[in-house]
Amino acid sequence: MQGHFITLEGGEGSGKTTVLDLVYKELSDLGYSVLVTREPGGIPIAEYIREIILNPNNTQMEKRTEALLYAAARRQHLIEVIVPALERGQVVLCDRFIDSSLVYQGYARGIGMEEVMAINHFAIGDLYPELTLFFDVEPEEGLARIAQNENREKNRLDLEKLTFHKKVYEGYHLLLNKYPDRIKRIDAKKSIPEVTSETVERILIKLKG
Repeated sequence: MQGHFITLEGGEGSGKTTVLDLVYKELSDLGYSVLVTREPGGIPIAEYIREIILNPNNTQMEKRTEALLYAAARRQHLIEVIVPALERGQVVLCDRFIDSSLVYQGYARGIGMEEVMAINHFAIGDLYPELTLFFDVEPEEGLARIAQNENREKNRLDLEKLTFHKKVYEGYHLLLNKYPDRIKRIDAKKSIPEVTSETVERILIKLKG
């Protein structure tokens, strides 16, 4: 494939979704053909699954069911959106991908990262991101940002206790240490312009490398 597959990761309120729109504009202005998408979602089937997963009413959802639903949405999204875009030579910027499942379901929910990796390997095969940017901000600050943002989509994960979000944060740092060549840290405590600039710089290094 001729394109580039880049993912953005982080805990709730890390700011990656806000920055993503700004990064898209900057890269497009530089002449890159960019596709922005998200998980779970990005296409009708995956969006339906997203509604099930994130619906605040579905608090009874079992953790393995949750992991399988994420993997199912990921497979459909990969085949319908990501692979065709890469074959067209586009830069694909995806808001969350497999690392979210490893951290949220594998680590924070306690299923096990290896178990969740196995489920997702079945879903995506060998198509992993060539670059993943981890937006690093402590969960206390991230959740405070969410509380102040009335326009943000409120979902089932927002109902989790602080201890859960701290586990998510720990999980991301485990992945950061495990995959240092693929995952790069972005200091998400900085201002939006600073975070956007650092994100674009990291991406351009990969695109020009």
